[in-house]
Amino acid sequence: MTQAITIDYQDAIAHVKFDRGMRKNALSIEIIKELTRTAEMLRDRHDLVAVVLSGSAEAFSAGADQKDPERFDIHQKPVCEQRHILSWGSRMCKAWEDLPQLTIAAVEGFNVGGGVALTLACDWRVMSEDAYLYVPEVQIGISLGWHTVPRLVNMVGPSRAKQVMLLGDKMDSRSAKEWGLADWLTPAGEATAFALQIAKKVSNYPPYVVKMSKQSVNGYANALNHAATFMDVDQALLCGKSPASANARKRYEE
Repeated sequence: MTQAITIDYQDAIAHVKFDRGMRKNALSIEIIKELTRTAEMLRDRHDLVAVVLSGSAEAFSAGADQKDPERFDIHQKPVCEQRHILSWGSRMCKAWEDLPQLTIAAVEGFNVGGGVALTLACDWRVMSEDAYLYVPEVQIGISLGWHTVPRLVNMVGPSRAKQVMLLGDKMDSRSAKEWGLADWLTPAGEATAFALQIAKKVSNYPPYVVKMSKQSVNGYANALNHAATFMDVDQALLCGKSPASANARKRYEE
């Protein structure tokens, strides 16, 4: 693990914290790779029943790092390499979704775009009452990727999914809970502690029953997810190359 990612083990629980200490915890390709490899490593920890994922005290994540050249300055590379680079976000979310352990995301502060995608790949979400989220992908000229669309539709339904994606409005924690994007709300600063409390409760149950129950629910809920999003990397690549997309990103940064 890099200094940006730390893991605290508490009996059958792993608390994964990622904190870049800069860029509002934005998801660079480097940190995306580290979060992916962290999930892949935890997958083989048969002694763990639950995993809590948290960001910094100020923000879960500002989303994809708009200043990351490894992500955005790629258009001179071969197409196959571009597609590989852009697939890392999807791989990260899938790695977290496929963990056999129960996963709980703890959100303090704000959560944006790719950060929202990552929390939707977890089983449950705890938000502090002063936290908020929004999905600005359309506003910066790219499609919502990382296989997030079917996860979002599963949680809020098609009409509300379109509202989240196309309007890009900031959503407070109470609205997030009402819409199904948050499962519990806590006072500010207490989301991680509450998530760990839930994880401890679940970890007291027979671990194989917890894991098989999760597998059963996900097997049904996610059966068609790949069919709906297998080309989202190519959609992102196509959108990102357009002059309109580049102009949208400039306006957003201003």
